[in-house]
Amino acid sequence: MDLASLSLAQVNYLLAVGVFVAALVVGFVIGRLNERVLSAAGVPDAVAGTSVERTARRFGTSIVGIVSQLSAWLFYVLGAVFALAIAGLVNVQALWYRVVGYLPAVVFAVGVLVFGVIVGDKAEVMISERLRGVKVPEIGVLPSAVKYSIVFVAALVALGQLGVATLPLVVAFGAYALAVIVLVAVAAKDLLASGAAGVYLLLNQPYGIGDRVRIGEMAGIVQEMDVFVTQIEDDETEYVVPNRLVFREGVVRER
Repeated sequence: MDLASLSLAQVNYLLAVGVFVAALVVGFVIGRLNERVLSAAGVPDAVAGTSVERTARRFGTSIVGIVSQLSAWLFYVLGAVFALAIAGLVNVQALWYRVVGYLPAVVFAVGVLVFGVIVGDKAEVMISERLRGVKVPEIGVLPSAVKYSIVFVAALVALGQLGVATLPLVVAFGAYALAVIVLVAVAAKDLLASGAAGVYLLLNQPYGIGDRVRIGEMAGIVQEMDVFVTQIEDDETEYVVPNRLVFREGVVRER
């Protein structure tokens, strides 16, 4: 059987199969190329240790693998759409509007969400490292607040790309942001009070490292002093006392 003996429908079917096979090959090549480019750009090191990467590892993949597969599947779906259109099995305009027109938005939304989670994780780690020396309990919530704020904004952008009404979520985010501001203000108030008291204590030095002191109901030997806290230890008990409490309760130095 030669091409001259084939009907127009049969030719279209053969052409559709060829287009789909070509899309599979191109998608596979693009996926592998993206994986190499992302690896060369240092993305695996950048996302190492993040919650998204750990979750992906549990399923036997990685962030780089997921992004590469998404780029490959984009070509697979486009190839399938074009193949069905060439074969005359679907309405090209309707399918183009529903699938091809919507798929890039889905890929972009997923990419934004993954990027937001990664940035949120990195921001949480960085802020935690910066605040490691600040031993004020209230300030410990700040890294998590920053992380989830970034993730929430990324989710809003992703949902907006999908055409989802985000106004209720924006209102919820506004309430969440207000709560975070209030919490940070309360934490900052205590932090500033401890800092001011710490400066006074460091300047006047009513006690020093190695002195045995009593602060309220806590007693022990001073192990460490900084602007924000005083650390005392007694036998197997260790107290980390905010300097505002030292200033308020007073300190008794035992001879």
